[in-house]
Amino acid sequence: MTDLIKTERRGNILLLSISRPARKNALSHAMYTSLAEPIEQAASDSSIRAIVLTGTQDCFTAGNDLGDFLEKPPTGEDSPVLRFMLALLECPKPVIAALNGVAVGIGTTLLLHCDLAYAGPEARLQTPFTRLGLCPEYGSSLILPQVVGHQRAFEMLILGETINAEQALAYGLVNEVSEDYLELALKRAEQVAALPPASVRLGKKLMHSENRAQIIKQIKVEMAAFGERLSSGEAKEAFTAFMQKRQPDFSKFE
Repeated sequence: MTDLIKTERRGNILLLSISRPARKNALSHAMYTSLAEPIEQAASDSSIRAIVLTGTQDCFTAGNDLGDFLEKPPTGEDSPVLRFMLALLECPKPVIAALNGVAVGIGTTLLLHCDLAYAGPEARLQTPFTRLGLCPEYGSSLILPQVVGHQRAFEMLILGETINAEQALAYGLVNEVSEDYLELALKRAEQVAALPPASVRLGKKLMHSENRAQIIKQIKVEMAAFGERLSSGEAKEAFTAFMQKRQPDFSKFE
């Protein structure tokens, strides 16, 4: 466990907060484990009716800690990243995201696996996978085109374009934009928690039953490709250029 993930009980609601402001809440392997464990525990804890996932006031998460990932690529069934992905995907309890500031990479793709999402006015969503010589992850290559359409998904996943809070709302990636985004998320969690719990779990299960196996398969395909891309020449050029604060040059690659 790591203290970079804060857990707090608010009655029958579990609040999980990503808290690594010095690194813009970038997620390490240890942090993924610290997110997965309470979600897994909440799944079988009858006293927890809903989960709220948030970051700090000015940042949701800058995505993966690239140094951590380059040292130990997230491959294999025992990857902390995959553990978190499956814990969130398979959680029978409602999960509500509350975000503001940057939401990069998995900070955006995890929204596709939450049941509700509320954004602050400064939210900025970006999936710069291709710019880094990588590929989409967390089932986003399958789900995002279904949610926003192929053209918008291409803008996000391939061009890596940033969308603001109002665009995220228009695209259907968040439910509402508000200065009081966290309070709104907690209020919604309370409303869900007051409903018949077995009925809520059944409704969520039925909504996910048709394409769940396909999503899990796509997640694993993407993760294998992602691990390979981390050691590619294109990714090395992208990361080197980032560290040297210059534009990458991909002209020599075929």
